[in-house]
Amino acid sequence: MSDTSLFSPLAMGSLQLANRIVMAPLTRNRAPGAVPTPLMATYYSQRATAGLLITEATPISHQGQGYADVPGLYAPEQMAGWRQVTDAVHAAGGKIVTQLWHVGRVSHTSLQPNQGAPVAPSAVRANTKTVLIVDGVPTFVDTSEPRALALDELPGIVGDYRRAALAAIEAGFDGVEIHAANGYLLDQFLKTGSNQRTDAYGGSVENRARLLLQVVQAVTDAIGSGRTGIRLSPVTPANDVVDADPQPLFDYVVRQLAPLGLAYLHLIEGATGGPRELADRPFDYVALRTAYRSAGGQGAWMVNNGYDLALAQQALADGADLVAFGKSFIANPDLVARLRQGGPFNKPDRNTFYGGGAAGYTDYPALPV
Repeated sequence: MSDTSLFSPLAMGSLQLANRIVMAPLTRNRAPGAVPTPLMATYYSQRATAGLLITEATPISHQGQGYADVPGLYAPEQMAGWRQVTDAVHAAGGKIVTQLWHVGRVSHTSLQPNQGAPVAPSAVRANTKTVLIVDGVPTFVDTSEPRALALDELPGIVGDYRRAALAAIEAGFDGVEIHAANGYLLDQFLKTGSNQRTDAYGGSVENRARLLLQVVQAVTDAIGSGRTGIRLSPVTPANDVVDADPQPLFDYVVRQLAPLGLAYLHLIEGATGGPRELADRPFDYVALRTAYRSAGGQGAWMVNNGYDLALAQQALADGADLVAFGKSFIANPDLVARLRQGGPFNKPDRNTFYGGGAAGYTDYPALPV
């Protein structure tokens, strides 16, 4: 047991964090044309008292995009927009990393280059929805039928992650988080429900983890392991992804990640945005952390899913290093101060989660100074 406080500092990889409160990545669909805006700079800088801000998921390429009006990291105008964000956060004393994203099959032909099919490990359509802007309104629509990536395309995917990581550092980010969770491309390769390949990237646990590990190696080689984190979600049903036996799969993954010296591992416990424990998908997160530590992993262990102050403090006492908060940060730009005094907390307006302008984005009130 540990008596570490949620408000105590932490040395994490190459970063010094003021506290152990993390703003989780939150897709908000407020970047028309995939270009970050000045309003986004305001939004993130308002929340800069968090020990670490993780941006909304950010596509590494046009092919990697799956939702309308999400910011990218593959064009000069996007990097310029992100520079406004990172400058504003740093001016407010914060630390910020960007989440590198390839959605894989969770996309729509209208969002793909030349109206092509989304790509995936296998041609298995996801029974889920994505967001398009229809007549100016964010609208949920079914994802499109994907095509399986050819073996000779995979080095290009790895290269896109590497290039995006370098672009992130050039845009002023303090580091990156590789999104390997929630049923997106790297998670699709990991899990049996979406990976039906029979080549070196399918079948065995080692084969299904191959692309993820190649991406992590490429990113850490490019920008340094101390500025690289990764997000995993062993059992979430998000975006219609499932694995027949997730415990040995993820035990293997974290053991392979351990010697790479990552800054942190970000674990979604249970269902993303849902129950923390799933009766039909039991998983031992303590055993997972033990597997990582026993293999020499020194990175910070970040937990995520439905945490409040009491649960967060218990998680730290039980061995976690960081706690990520999602919806709480949407409605409470000064969440750190509110947690410190035990509230009160603004309630988020679900109607303004996706798309729109300042309403429900930058206009939530802060506590009186």
